Amino acid sequence: MNLSSLPTSSAAAHPLAPYGWDPGWEAEFASYCEQGLLPGRVVRVDRGQCDVVTPVGTVRADTEFTLSWNPMTAVCTGDWVAVDREDGGTRYVRTLLPRRTAFVRSSSSKHSKGQLLATNIDHVIICVSLGNELDLARIERFLALALSCSTGEALLRGTSGSVKSTAQPLVVLTKADVVPDAVTLSYLVQDVEATAPGVPVLPVSARSGDGLDVLAAVASGGTSVLLGQSGAGKSTLANALLGEDTMEVQAIRDVDGKGRHTTTTRNLLVLPGGGVLIDTPGLRGVGLFDAESGVGQVFSDIAEVAERCRFHDCAHDREPGCAVLAAIESGELAERRLESYHKLMRENQWIVAKTDVRVRSELRRDNKRKRAEGRAAMEAKRGRGL
Repeated sequence: MNLSSLPTSSAAAHPLAPYGWDPGWEAEFASYCEQGLLPGRVVRVDRGQCDVVTPVGTVRADTEFTLSWNPMTAVCTGDWVAVDREDGGTRYVRTLLPRRTAFVRSSSSKHSKGQLLATNIDHVIICVSLGNELDLARIERFLALALSCSTGEALLRGTSGSVKSTAQPLVVLTKADVVPDAVTLSYLVQDVEATAPGVPVLPVSARSGDGLDVLAAVASGGTSVLLGQSGAGKSTLANALLGEDTMEVQAIRDVDGKGRHTTTTRNLLVLPGGGVLIDTPGLRGVGLFDAESGVGQVFSDIAEVAERCRFHDCAHDREPGCAVLAAIESGELAERRLESYHKLMRENQWIVAKTDVRVRSELRRDNKRKRAEGRAAMEAKRGRGL
């Protein structure tokens, strides 16, 4: 197929429209079209190569020309790219179009490098199984990353362009059919809603079909990524949305309720009702990566109360006049929430400090101040004991 014969006046009529092609991507690609390159979206990446869906079909392309020391510039499932036309030799990805959004986690809790999980996403669907006890702290961690992927904080360092849109999070409580009654289910939903202020929470059962119509309607509005631990029911949910058993599914282990990694790569799939779905492998570790704004949004209830603190830089630890500590004493806020907030903020500061000299210096000064305050408190305590 010759690209010159493809319709250019309407992005909706473009062969890549089902994959999310729109006037914005068309404008971004214009200069590469003049160079004779093909537009395409990456549907899978493995071993230095990727599968790219283009106007002439899905092709295999080498990523050599996009390799870099910076993992943030690596080709990722969901990327829009410019690839060679077929010339009888190896086909290459020549460049990435500027990303609109990206979901990034820390590659390891002991390192400061980020790992891209999906790019150019409109909805982050966090799957949580009701077959296990709810881990509210883990949900908060996922949400902090999901809400940060719409801000562009360090997501596109070293790449061209900037974030132009936002990704909306949605918490999906899978396997809702295992909950014995509607009242218990409503309490579980309320617990998660309290953990995720302002974020929709949707109980879903792939077995009974409850909630699938709502989820399908959300997913039809762009590109969605499914995230969660192994055994959370992501692949089962993907199959239900696709209307066929495309993704392999395995039973969870009876001994501990955990699942096996049935999905081993990130795959981009077109949904029959519209929209695109990226299924991901189960995540054991979910390290934060430059997610301060996301943490702030997840704990907006704490931020709201903190406005009443005596000191504007109150750490909500043991400062006099701390409204947050007072709210915990009165029961307005849960102590678990504050502990989770402190933990995520410390982790995020540590990650940022690894690459930001200014932040590292500020943390050192703050630690010195806290040590001095601790010594002063101990000396005062000893003085009172004499």
